[in-house]
Amino acid sequence: MNGLAALWRYILSLNIIDFLRITLDISIVAFVIYKFIMLIRGTRAVQLIKGLVVLVVASVIAERLNLTTINWLLSQLRLVIVVALPVVFQPELRRALEQLGRGKFFARPLTTLGAEDMEKLISELVRAVQVLAKNRTGALIVIERETGLNDYIETGIRVDGVVSAELLINIFVPLTPFHDGAAIIRGDRVVAAGCFLPLSESPYLSKQLGTRHRAALGISEISDAVVLVVSEETGVISVAEGGKLTRFLEEKSLRELLQSLLLPQVNHNISLWPWRS
Repeated sequence: MNGLAALWRYILSLNIIDFLRITLDISIVAFVIYKFIMLIRGTRAVQLIKGLVVLVVASVIAERLNLTTINWLLSQLRLVIVVALPVVFQPELRRALEQLGRGKFFARPLTTLGAEDMEKLISELVRAVQVLAKNRTGALIVIERETGLNDYIETGIRVDGVVSAELLINIFVPLTPFHDGAAIIRGDRVVAAGCFLPLSESPYLSKQLGTRHRAALGISEISDAVVLVVSEETGVISVAEGGKLTRFLEEKSLRELLQSLLLPQVNHNISLWPWRS
């Protein structure tokens, strides 16, 4: 209580220039930390961060309890970690610099799309898969939500185009480099195509379903992504979400399902712990 009172007195003692300077300083640091969290979410770096947190906590406890040997070992380990961090996080650092260079550090995630933009996105998706299904062109479209998919985006080829039915149809033209991979959508943009996804190992998946359906279920089992699949053999449209596959969707049922899954995301605040996967 005394600490809060002292902090309040300090704030009241500041003149307007100092107050604005401190506010700007804190805002910039908070923004950088937020962008770093957004950058590493859904990647292997999350596990490394958790390991670092455990080491820091163990180091503090060892120091407080005066555990000399453990404290010495942890202090030596901290030195190694400082040297190793740039190497360990090299992919994330490279990705951050690339995004900065492309001006994509301020890209719009799905959670910032308004209702009108989301309806437009859904309409383009429905229109695209209807054409693909009619032509029996296989397709795999992943819509990123809260869980980051950077690791899988890196396996494909960058597209960075605004989502449209025409773009999605062209991506899955047979005998092209993108045809057999997945297209990943972030916000209102197709960020990459030809991406490789993990396959589901569920023993309950019908053997009649091919690799695309296993990939759709696989990514939906480890993330909150919504995945659209068009069967190359039958033209059947399916949606995978939460490890479950909904098949035989027509235009109306597909639109309603996408609205129920994606529209609740509109105007929601970003998760307090966005690195969870």
